[in-house]
Amino acid sequence: MSDYDSLARLVERDRDHDCEGYGPGQVCVRVAAVAELPTRFGRFHIVAFWNNRDAKEHIAMVHGDVVGASDVPTRLHSECLTGDVMASLRCDCRDQLLEGLRKIQEAERGILLYLRQEGRGIGLVNKVRAYALQEQGLDTVEANLALGFRDDERDYAVAAHMLLSLGVNSIQLITNNPEKMKQLSMYGVNVAGRIPHVIPPHEFNRFYLQTKAQRSGHYIDPSGFAHLVEQSDPVMVEGMRAGSSRPPPEPLAQVLGEPTAEAAAEAQAKSSRPPAAGPDRAAGGGSQGSQGSQGSQGSARGSD
Repeated sequence: MSDYDSLARLVERDRDHDCEGYGPGQVCVRVAAVAELPTRFGRFHIVAFWNNRDAKEHIAMVHGDVVGASDVPTRLHSECLTGDVMASLRCDCRDQLLEGLRKIQEAERGILLYLRQEGRGIGLVNKVRAYALQEQGLDTVEANLALGFRDDERDYAVAAHMLLSLGVNSIQLITNNPEKMKQLSMYGVNVAGRIPHVIPPHEFNRFYLQTKAQRSGHYIDPSGFAHLVEQSDPVMVEGMRAGSSRPPPEPLAQVLGEPTAEAAAEAQAKSSRPPAAGPDRAAGGGSQGSQGSQGSQGSARGSD
């Protein structure tokens, strides 16, 4: 049976599907339609879902045979019109989306769920209002709170039901967000592991990333790269201590382009270190000593 046929059979299976639902909203989804979708990254099958909660039409981009498969690389992406479509530099959502599709296409199989949860669940109009508050000096967390929302209003019950409807046995979640892993596991999805999602920051989102690290408990990958912070997503890192809630300050400084404590101490040591005694200096040659001192100072300046 082809990959397409395996997915198409789910449409017939779900035609009259009705269950108690998942999560506080008791959301129930059905596989409603399947088609082929060629993209610049390769060929996918697009799977459209109906749900009983809010009439939002979520989709899955499926590569390879995922029905009944284990350890399927899976990415959850929340809709971001300004980033995904308009290429906004306020966030890195478009980069997350494209990198997720590329990563899945490179694997034997994989799934990207595109979830209609604009603005971390507050909607497009309120996201624009939050942008306006940020222009007045609030950070992204403060802006959401000022509008009467939580830092993140998203719920992943619908994502869990979508994955279970696709019949995957277990997933490798492409994320930096422990909350996604926690919620999916709570709703019955077997999250077997995590695949980091990595892209460096740029000048327009450095403060955004810094806010996420300091206000939302984000972590920095030991590799030295900045994680794609998914709008408001806290980041989890391989090797992170259990129960840890704050990123170590030195790695954070590295990502934000600031000197680490170790680098500052090393530069200070070089600048205060006496010049090494050469043969002429040992013999009382003042000219060589002066040149050695200047060389030491130049080295210290170069390391700043």
